[in-house]
Amino acid sequence: MTLRGLVIIAIVYFTFFVLGLVFGSFFNVVGLRVPIGKSIISPGSSCSNCGHKLSSLELIPVFSFLIQRGKCQSCGSLISKLYLLIEILTGMLFVFSIYETGFHKELMIALSIISLLIIIVVSDVNYMIIPNRILLIFLFIFSFERILIPLVPWWSSIVGALGAFVVLLLINLISKGGMGGGDIKLFSVLGIILGWKLNLIAFMLACFSGSIYGLVVILSGKLKQRNPIPFGPFIAMGGVVSYFYSENLLEFYDIIFC
Repeated sequence: MTLRGLVIIAIVYFTFFVLGLVFGSFFNVVGLRVPIGKSIISPGSSCSNCGHKLSSLELIPVFSFLIQRGKCQSCGSLISKLYLLIEILTGMLFVFSIYETGFHKELMIALSIISLLIIIVVSDVNYMIIPNRILLIFLFIFSFERILIPLVPWWSSIVGALGAFVVLLLINLISKGGMGGGDIKLFSVLGIILGWKLNLIAFMLACFSGSIYGLVVILSGKLKQRNPIPFGPFIAMGGVVSYFYSENLLEFYDIIFC
């Protein structure tokens, strides 16, 4: 590859990383405000401790956090590192999306699923809520995208969505609340994008990683056995891995189950 080609690729990746940082900052706002019924537009961002309204210089993704050393300029209270983590993670996932898909229609789906899951992580970590409003919006987005770019076979999206809802609802009823309603609806929405096989794999990955994490924090004494932990981040991990590594995972699925 020529030097010019490398420069162009570097510019594209850098652009998507910056876009990811900006959208990550926005996803923080959505994930923090929508679950408690607040507008994502007004009022403007402010310090959660003293109410200080943030200036434009205090709203630059990553840069503002580093310059302020993770503290509010007005009261000196610590700013949650989750803001920084979400911005950087979104930036990295945006770059990974363009790397995996290129400038293809599938890029639209990749960015959409990342957007949903990042918002869900923010919401679930802070409130242990997966907002119906967010799921409804992405239900329409995913349905439209799968009409434009259908799975093969096309009915896999329908089975993935309806199957996830019915099966997980039955598990919830049998276990008497072992899985939250938001988790069930999230898997149902993901089923439209992933199809039934990948959605099943995403579920297994989420359960496995969630169980390992729960066991570790219980053994470390940081969590009591009956205290709930947010499952959204593990669903997000399972969903992202299933989507981006679909071919490898489907081959593994066919070897194990077929």
